[in-house]
Amino acid sequence: MPGADAPGADAPGADAPGADAPGADAPGADAVDSAWDAIVIGGSSGAIDALSILLPALPAGLQAAVIVVLHLPADRRSLLSDIFSYRCALPVQEAQDQQPIQPGHVYFGPPGYHLLVDRGPRLALSIDPPVHFSRPSIDVLFQSAADCYGERLLGVLLSGANEDGAEGLAAIHAAGGHALVQAPASAAVSAMPDAALALVPAARALTPDEIAAVFAQLPTTPLP
Repeated sequence: MPGADAPGADAPGADAPGADAPGADAPGADAVDSAWDAIVIGGSSGAIDALSILLPALPAGLQAAVIVVLHLPADRRSLLSDIFSYRCALPVQEAQDQQPIQPGHVYFGPPGYHLLVDRGPRLALSIDPPVHFSRPSIDVLFQSAADCYGERLLGVLLSGANEDGAEGLAAIHAAGGHALVQAPASAAVSAMPDAALALVPAARALTPDEIAAVFAQLPTTPLP
């Protein structure tokens, strides 16, 4: 499985192609100007409210896969994939071990397992010890995805009560990917965004509505 340490590189700057296009000065416009193979999203307390704004904004035919990990109780089944399947234009499902990752699909990590991106690319589930007291851990997902996708990865860290995800977002940035963080003032619990911004000052801090606007403009493949 992918290691926790991603190779270092500089993140894309404001001079990415399309930076002079109309709307390029809008929050997160530099994220729209890149073609991503995958989007990884993590959060904890308060993150479901943000996801309720973000995921419905994903356009049909999205070229990227979307992989989501939230801190969830391990002793009960998650209904997130069922709930969001009715709110999204994309297929939504709970991740399975060794499942091939398909563009234009949304995958939720199941409770009680770390979710990783493996070569293929495939999803992998692990029962390794908790990280930041959490399994699934956002850091585990983000670091493995950075190792697999490098600069073609967009990471989004939402509201939450601990520092999980900050090191993973740093790995995404170091690998040349793009980092977005929910603006702390808009988060129900700001500890997670605060930790990420302290570790990755280059990350863009946006409200859920602003992140949703970025998602709505991401590249798509024309539907038949």
